[in-house]
Amino acid sequence: MPDTPAPPIAGGHEAVIRDALSWLEQGRRAWLCTIVETWGSSPRPAGSWLAVSDSGHWSGSVSGGCLEEDLLRRTIDDGADYPVIIDYGISDSDRDDFRLPCGGRIRLLVEPLGNPSDQNNTAIAHLQRLAEAMTRRVPVARRVSLQGAMELEPAAPSAGPGVVFDGEELLHLLQPECRLLLIGAGEVARYVAEFATAADFTVTLCEPREAFASGWSHRYLPLARCLPDDLIAASFNDTWCGVLALAHDPRIDDMGLLAALQSRAFYVGAMGSKRTSEARRERLASLGLEEAALQRLRAPIGIDIPSKTPAEIAISVVADLIAARHHLRTIHEPGSSHSGM
Repeated sequence: MPDTPAPPIAGGHEAVIRDALSWLEQGRRAWLCTIVETWGSSPRPAGSWLAVSDSGHWSGSVSGGCLEEDLLRRTIDDGADYPVIIDYGISDSDRDDFRLPCGGRIRLLVEPLGNPSDQNNTAIAHLQRLAEAMTRRVPVARRVSLQGAMELEPAAPSAGPGVVFDGEELLHLLQPECRLLLIGAGEVARYVAEFATAADFTVTLCEPREAFASGWSHRYLPLARCLPDDLIAASFNDTWCGVLALAHDPRIDDMGLLAALQSRAFYVGAMGSKRTSEARRERLASLGLEEAALQRLRAPIGIDIPSKTPAEIAISVVADLIAARHHLRTIHEPGSSHSGM
């Protein structure tokens, strides 16, 4: 039985960069659109990305869909060779044309990733270094000037992404993507994986039980056929990781929870009723887990909507994960605020 999982499904920034890199390596031109500032209500926060290729392919999002079509047209038709600033929502006409919320404004930096004169593949090398840093889960700061210079530099760990634009240069702090480990194959895991991936989490499924692993039919989700405690120690033990015990099997769930509750994972949860959750806490305490670690366990998992079906349970779980991730990103950013539509 293999003990090394497939790579997690890439979400968020990492997926955008890998798509853009793939286009460049195929000889295509591409542009990266970054939200540098927002005012009022905005559908996506500063730092969000949309990558566009000259063939019309795109990856990521900078709005709820109201701006993407215009950006595709602008980038493909105009094909700017140097970074440009684009504002949306400045006028009443903008808000009508693009359905921006009343009073909302978005400022974007649109930068070419490579151009016909880039004989040294500077953009490809830049994206390769950025993708490598994301894979290694190393915080980096990306600098982009309006003259076209792109640089990467080491960044100190902090709570979340930061964007600073002074009118001439963008500084974009990129923290690791939030990564989830789901323990136990099943319908709940399937829906959690789908919804969490759509919400920009990277997801891996751990299932050491042969019957469940061999019968798993959703091949889009990386499957690790190994013990969860080993996998947590190796790949899911930093502040940007979450561990969800969904197996309904104490032999598997408890092993993973013991490791996760003693790690730095920002989210540790287990599926089950209140009675099941109390019994689980008693078992974990009997195995030597300290009360402070037990207090970190979210069980029953998810928000109380209440949920019954696998899809409903998954919705409650992912909603709780999104709230926990928001807290993680903003806890050390006094005065920060994010408004949604």
